[in-house]
Amino acid sequence: MNAKTKIFIAGHQGMVGRAVTDKLRERGFSELCLRTRQALDLTDRAAVDAFYAAERPGVVIVAAAKVGGIHANATFPADFMRDNLAIELNLIDGAYRHGVERVLFLGSSCIYPREAPQPMTEDVLLTSPLEKTNEAYALAKIAGLKMCSYYRQQYGVLYHSAMPTNLYGPGDNYHLQNSHVLPALLRKFHEARERGDAEVGVWGTGSPRREFLHTEDLAEGLIHLLELENPPDWVNIGTGEDIQIRELAQLVKKIVGFSGDLTFDTSKPDGTPRKLLDISRIRATGWSPRISLEDGIRAVYKEFCESLAAGTARL
Repeated sequence: MNAKTKIFIAGHQGMVGRAVTDKLRERGFSELCLRTRQALDLTDRAAVDAFYAAERPGVVIVAAAKVGGIHANATFPADFMRDNLAIELNLIDGAYRHGVERVLFLGSSCIYPREAPQPMTEDVLLTSPLEKTNEAYALAKIAGLKMCSYYRQQYGVLYHSAMPTNLYGPGDNYHLQNSHVLPALLRKFHEARERGDAEVGVWGTGSPRREFLHTEDLAEGLIHLLELENPPDWVNIGTGEDIQIRELAQLVKKIVGFSGDLTFDTSKPDGTPRKLLDISRIRATGWSPRISLEDGIRAVYKEFCESLAAGTARL
């Protein structure tokens, strides 16, 4: 892949897609093919085929997906499965039929079993049941990963995947019901501080452990994978370190400057007890993360405050 390669970034307006787009531009890649959701409906097979026929990209990065937290996944499982399967089929199969040389598909660490040994290697995939609260999304992502692997096996195309851990970064979704845990905590503590609340409540017991990767580190990792001549079919991308949700809440509380109490609503679900990725496989190719969790959260909180002031925050 060189700076003149035409790259289609599906989902470039999302948090991950934006990070990848910015990093590619920093690296001097000028032939970036971008389409908004309004301009190209990725669930529409005919529209995607017409796009491929007209643009003829050499590389496709599949960063587009229907995503959400525990509440959204548990409430709308059919929507999550239908939309993600449609996006994957249209983009991956369409890429093959239109002669795209390389596809990099983004999955999620939630593809791995609920009770997988920790840290999770790539080889634990499909060895035991998934976490029920996000099973529909996970099954759809597994299908996309396997599709890339099988197309590579059967047709000899260089289609491969990356499985990121929990992500955070600029442009995140801060909706209190449908976002992930870190942006939800940032918004909760910020608004509680602004109102002068005496306490902030957090879902669950606070005991689960989660791993968090800044999207800038992810973008570096994805470009690194695209520069490999023979990457693995799929690799985990994370930090190899996790933190208890209780500890994360305390860290966010400190960064935001909230002085009240922290409480936990044990009637709400915790989700998977632990989700830590083994990143040995991608480390062996020469990539490692570099942004610490505290530094990353501080930068994201600053961006969140700026987006609130500008009226552009995703609330």
